[in-house]
Amino acid sequence: MSTPSPLPLLASAALALGTLVALPAAATAAPAPGAESGAAPASAEAELYAAPDGSDDAAGTEADPTTLTSAIDRIDPGGTIHLRGGTYGYAETVTIPPGNNGTSGDRTELSAYPGETPVLDFSAQSEDPANRGLAVNGAFWHISGIVVEHAGDNGIFVGGSDNIIERSVTRFNRDSGLQISRIASDTPDDEWPANNLILSVESHDNADSDGEDADGFAAKLTSGSGNVFRYAVSHNNIDDGWDLYTKTDTGPIGAVTVEDSLAYGNGTLSDGSQAGNGDRNGYKLGGEGIGVDHVIRGNIAYDNGKHGFTYNRNVGSMTISDNVSIGNEERNFNFDGGTSVFRDNTSCDSGSNDRIIGNADGSNQFWSGSNGSRCSSYAGGLDWSFADDGSLVVTFGGGLVRP
Repeated sequence: MSTPSPLPLLASAALALGTLVALPAAATAAPAPGAESGAAPASAEAELYAAPDGSDDAAGTEADPTTLTSAIDRIDPGGTIHLRGGTYGYAETVTIPPGNNGTSGDRTELSAYPGETPVLDFSAQSEDPANRGLAVNGAFWHISGIVVEHAGDNGIFVGGSDNIIERSVTRFNRDSGLQISRIASDTPDDEWPANNLILSVESHDNADSDGEDADGFAAKLTSGSGNVFRYAVSHNNIDDGWDLYTKTDTGPIGAVTVEDSLAYGNGTLSDGSQAGNGDRNGYKLGGEGIGVDHVIRGNIAYDNGKHGFTYNRNVGSMTISDNVSIGNEERNFNFDGGTSVFRDNTSCDSGSNDRIIGNADGSNQFWSGSNGSRCSSYAGGLDWSFADDGSLVVTFGGGLVRP
C-alpha cells in the first residue's frame, strides 16, 4: 500500500486488516525468551474447531464446531483451537485461566482458520476495569490472527507468562489495547507475567471516556521481566503508543524490550477527535523516579501529540539505539534524567529542541532547530505494512526506513 500522508492510511486501516491476519503465523513465531516448561506434556494431536454459531456441547470438529469458551476449557496442552472467521459477540471476559498451560516445546495454539478473520466483539460490555476482552492468564499459549475490539477495558490482557501474541489487532477498546500486568492485586511479584512476546501486532483507536488511560500497548505497574514487543504498530490511541509506567506503590517492573516497532498519531483518534488530558507520547518509558533498564532499539516515532520518546522520570540506564523520531509535537527525544546510553538515533522536525541527559556520542543526530544531514531521507508521507515473514516495513516518501 502507498499513501502520501498518515491520514489516508488511517482511513484504510480496516482494509489492511485482512492482509494482516490472514498471513501464516506459526512459522514466524520465535520462542519467548527464557521459556521454561509450564505443564506436563500431553498429546499435541488434539484439535478443536470453534465458530460464531458453534455450541458448547458440539463435537468441536470442522463440521460440528464448538464455542471458543468451550474449546478453551476442553483443549489438551499443546493442542490447537482453529477459530473460524466471523464475529463472536461477548458480554463477559473470555479467559484462559491460570493452570491451562501448554509447554515450552509445544504451546497450545489459538489461531485463525486459514484465510479467515475471527473478530471477538465485546460491544455488550460497559466501560469498567473488570470488563476485559480476552484474558490470557495461562502460560505457553500462541495466539495468532485474531481481532479483539470494543472491550470495556483492555482488549487483550496478558497476566500469564511465556505466551506469544502474533499477527493480531486490538482496536476500539476502552483501555489499553494490549496490556501485560499481574492477574490480581495479591499476585506476588515473582509471579508477575514474564517472557511474553508480542509479535507483528497492531493496536489502534483505543480510547477511554476520560481520554487519559487508553494506550496502544502497555507493560506497566506489575509486569515481570523479559517481555518483548517486536514488529508492533501502535497508532491513533487516545493516550500513549507504549506505556511502561511504574509507581512507588508497586515498585519497578521488569525490563521491557521494544524493537523494530512504530508509534504514530497517538493522542488523536483516526477520525481526528481528541478527548481528555492524555499524555500523547509515542513511547513513554517510566514513572515516578523509578529506574528500569529497558531496551528501546530500531523503533520509529512519528507525529505523536507530545514526545516521540520520553523517559517519563525513569532514572535508570536504558539502551536507546537506532531509533528515528520525526515531527512530534513537543520533542522527539525527551530525557531529563537517568544514565541511559544513546547510540545512532536520528531526530528531525520536532516542535522543540531535544533534551538528553545520559551517555550520548556523535553517532546520534538530535534536533536543535535545523534538519541536519540525515533528515532529508524522511520527507514525505508515512507508509507501513507487515511483510510475509511478519517483519515491519516502513517507508517515508517511498524510501525504505525499516525492513
